[in-house]
Amino acid sequence: MVVIAVIFDYAFQFGWIAVVFALVFAGGASFISYWNSDKVALSMSHATPADPQQYARLYNLVEGLCIASGLPQPKLYIVDDAAPNAFATGRDPKHASIAVTTGLLEKMNRIELEGVLAHELSHVKNYDIRVSSIAVCLVGVVAALSDFGIRMFIFGGARRSDDNNGGNPFTMILALVVIILAPLMAMLMQLAVSRKREALADVSAVEMTRYPPGLISALEKLRDDQTSVHTTSRATAHLWIEEPMDHYEGENKRKSRWSHLFDTHPPIEDRIAALREM
Repeated sequence: MVVIAVIFDYAFQFGWIAVVFALVFAGGASFISYWNSDKVALSMSHATPADPQQYARLYNLVEGLCIASGLPQPKLYIVDDAAPNAFATGRDPKHASIAVTTGLLEKMNRIELEGVLAHELSHVKNYDIRVSSIAVCLVGVVAALSDFGIRMFIFGGARRSDDNNGGNPFTMILALVVIILAPLMAMLMQLAVSRKREALADVSAVEMTRYPPGLISALEKLRDDQTSVHTTSRATAHLWIEEPMDHYEGENKRKSRWSHLFDTHPPIEDRIAALREM
């Protein structure tokens, strides 16, 4: 945020106003995200509250894991989607929610489902849900400011400030490049954080269940399943236990090697290999 503010100052001669605006904007957006990120994520995923009687197995597994790990029981939601997946959201363990797809409940046996739920509860216990929410928010703020800066260039704001300062085309070109690339750099930072937290959650889940084969088997099923979650977006993709958005090319359904650059999760094969070493 500070870098973007400095670039704005060089490009448009906003002075200290740019820095104050950027920090206030980021702080306000983070505050809103802190209190409402879970509602937004659940709404975007079309999640509905899980009925305790209809989904008794789900409640039973979560209750047992929460007792064993000392966590308060989160609210449980269902996403009507054939793709097996799940995610956790919220701001802290006392205000956490876990959503699972109907496909996950249908395709996982009890031990595998327990491993997936332990993974999501690990996100809650490690406060990953808070880190992820703030990361998404700040990436969005950087993207919004970048878009604002590009519009200023297009409508001549940069040219006017450049004329007032004697002109420096190289500085203006450099400022434009930084403003264009800022959202990409912010997103790559978000992906790096997300990948590390996923690996940590896998290890924490095994410590919680004390049975690595359960989560390993679940990850293998997720790897082999070719369906995609239809109610997700790039903004919430990092929340799910497995990359919900597939990247296929051609009729042979092979995964593009370039798609891994922007994956929100480490390769699932690497996650399985790490668990097998435990």
